[in-house]
Amino acid sequence: MQERLVELKTEALEKVAQAEDAKALQDVKVQYLGKKGPITEVLRGMGKLPKEERPVIGQMANDVREEISTAIDEKQTKMEEAALEKQLQEETIDVTLPGRPAQTGGPHLLTSLIEEIEDLFIGMGFEIAEGPEVEVDYYNFEALNLPKGHPARDMQDSFYITEEMLMRTHTSPVQARTMEQHKGKGPVKVICPGKVYRRDTDDATHSHQFTQIEGLLVDKHVRMSDLKGVLNAFAKQMFGEEREIRLRPSFFPFTEPSVEMDISCKMCGGEGCSVCKGTGWIEILGAGMVHPNVLEMAGYDPNEYTGFAFGMGPERIAMLKYGIDDIRHFYTNDVRFLNQFHKA
Repeated sequence: MQERLVELKTEALEKVAQAEDAKALQDVKVQYLGKKGPITEVLRGMGKLPKEERPVIGQMANDVREEISTAIDEKQTKMEEAALEKQLQEETIDVTLPGRPAQTGGPHLLTSLIEEIEDLFIGMGFEIAEGPEVEVDYYNFEALNLPKGHPARDMQDSFYITEEMLMRTHTSPVQARTMEQHKGKGPVKVICPGKVYRRDTDDATHSHQFTQIEGLLVDKHVRMSDLKGVLNAFAKQMFGEEREIRLRPSFFPFTEPSVEMDISCKMCGGEGCSVCKGTGWIEILGAGMVHPNVLEMAGYDPNEYTGFAFGMGPERIAMLKYGIDDIRHFYTNDVRFLNQFHKA
């Protein structure tokens, strides 16, 4: 058996030396060190040996196995080093070549515009308030002077989830929740940006999902002139110092009196053109003094507190500011469109 073990070791080491790739090396390992290999057979046949020879043959068999295994590992390491060296030579990179610039993204146009509007109002002392997009009927309608069955609800065709829960149709519920949290004490001075949802048919000027920014100021002695001053500062900051504003009477259930705000057309300077339909003015947002019923439902005494509110659509602001003719461009993820406003 000793001669057989020496012979096996010699054969195995020769085949390890002759192996040219990983497969050939693995074949040698399986042939000599596997469960059905000759060294294993030698170990199994030790039971036929005299007791005094068994330890000697066992030790020798283990030494042969260890020597073959070590030779295989060393050969494998050399193969891997040679393969790596070959790969490095074949895939040499010229580090003196200029790198390829990586394309970088940026905030979406609407995101940038909303942040710009937020910064503008934060500079006036407003805070940012947010609320749930899945809203209960009470905050979306009833707390805003729109009880069940009120005809003005038809102005906002809604996505109802249950009879008492829906996708919010405006960010006004955030105003109602904020006033309620203040428990009848002022001042309250917030803007409420976020997504809103209505059952509109998508076209160039309508979308079933869009964004809104609404503002609210409630305190003692708040007047309509305060509202006009804030809106005038907003218009000049957003559209240019030369812009003029005008307020037209309108109707909203949650404000009284209510107004629509127009800005002078920047295309014609107020002279009248196709953009402003010959009027010289472009409608930009709705506003008004907070309705006494809304104040009362939020816990305020309307004889002591007054306030104003306004609401605008960032999509409309962006369309007017950048001359965009279709609201759907904001949501179709066309990189050709978005790249035009990467640095806007």
